[in-house]
Amino acid sequence: MNHPLARALRSAGINAVDVAARLSVDPKTVQRWINGRMPYPRHRDALVDLTGWSPHDLWPDLPRPSELVTQADEIRIVYPHRSAVPADAWSRLFAQATKEISILAYSALFLAEDCVVSALLREKSMADVRVRIALGDPNGVHVADRGAQERIGDGMSARIRTALVGFQPIVEAGARLRVHDTVLYNSIYRADNELLVNMHVLGRPGAHAPVLHLKGVDADGMVATYLASFERVWSGSEPAPAHFR
Repeated sequence: MNHPLARALRSAGINAVDVAARLSVDPKTVQRWINGRMPYPRHRDALVDLTGWSPHDLWPDLPRPSELVTQADEIRIVYPHRSAVPADAWSRLFAQATKEISILAYSALFLAEDCVVSALLREKSMADVRVRIALGDPNGVHVADRGAQERIGDGMSARIRTALVGFQPIVEAGARLRVHDTVLYNSIYRADNELLVNMHVLGRPGAHAPVLHLKGVDADGMVATYLASFERVWSGSEPAPAHFR
């Protein structure tokens, strides 16, 4: 076994059974660590003490302090739920975009019904800012599942259909509107390298879930992860039905 932990244990003359006994875990758990699974922090600390190796010698992929600072620097504000986000935060976010605006959600109806945001998105679309909006397919399996989880049944599909109509003036100004049938773990609202990310919580509407305000400062940071997620969903999405365009 070439994993650094395996080498460290051999050097210390300790086998998986010894480690399991000292850490009060199952030997199979230790074997999974040796095979590459990352232990919990308390177990990592114990393994450092047992082997005498540093955490980064045992797990080279662990973020280093400078990387953690960079990631923390990306977090500007954490809101406990979307309804706590100031009403003008959405328009302020999109107003600063000079290259790209992206929206990934199931319905984003609250934006489609916001006259200020709608006017702003139209202006940006006509000013050569690329505007892309990906909403849930109202006939999709995952939209139906989400409606059931929130106990609103077809209400989720109805909200999406309303949003698709509401976003039409933006599409007419040059924005692209598509539908997707994916499981969303969060909704993403992007203006260049700045995002508002609305978490999704099982059985609760988006308005009741936390929102992260992020600003990208690193090519491998949190913002980059969310942008890659958007692109993956967008690549698998389809143009909105003709009667919505």
